[in-house]
Amino acid sequence: MTGVPASAAGGSSGAPGPRGSAAAADGVASEVSGSAADAAGEGVKPARGGKIAAAAVNQASVWNVANLLTMLRLLLVPGFVALMLADGGYDPAWRSLAWASFAVAMITDLFDGHLARTYNLVTDFGKIADPIADKAIMGAALICLSGLGDLPWWVTAVILGRELGITLLRFLVIRYGVIPASRGGKLKTLTQGVAVGMYVLALTGWLATLRFWVMAVAVVLTVATGLDYIRQAIVLRRQGMAERAAALEGKEA
Repeated sequence: MTGVPASAAGGSSGAPGPRGSAAAADGVASEVSGSAADAAGEGVKPARGGKIAAAAVNQASVWNVANLLTMLRLLLVPGFVALMLADGGYDPAWRSLAWASFAVAMITDLFDGHLARTYNLVTDFGKIADPIADKAIMGAALICLSGLGDLPWWVTAVILGRELGITLLRFLVIRYGVIPASRGGKLKTLTQGVAVGMYVLALTGWLATLRFWVMAVAVVLTVATGLDYIRQAIVLRRQGMAERAAALEGKEA
């Protein structure tokens, strides 16, 4: 008589039966549940600053900190103009208050961009409003100073012409790429802010002479960096056109 195999009889060797499979599955599920419970009980320490970064990403709306600083800078423009022109525009006290508002605007310009990039708070509103706020406060200061006779109009025309021209140039070549901000451009911005701030204050004596030379350096940097941006834009456009031509040739081939 032929014997029945142990596997068929439900013995210990061979594939497990239905009950054995169910028990094994229950054991695995219990282990997984236990591991999940342990993880939930012990908790995993988040990376330092992780909560701040996550909160910043979740709050990346128009009303984030970076955009609020930009809005503050825009609101400071009419207040600055009013302080500059108060009492005929030559009162040292009013000029000091105007300088304070100008200084706040320049400082917030340093922080809003840094916050937006660090905490992922970049928005379409910020991309448009930030450069407008920058040009608005600087343009208001230069026009007021020239209108009061403290600064030659040609200086205002050179600085504002360069700023507006380079901004337009960036938009024209953006289809080919982005012109990065150079160290010279950052130094130009800093020098312009210091020079204009010194002119806003009612300085006399050697300080008045010093501000003349600081403004002269600012004008030189303004022109030099403007020409460099034009060179970069021409190179970027040529490279972009060459890449497009090569891509079209590749498609035709």
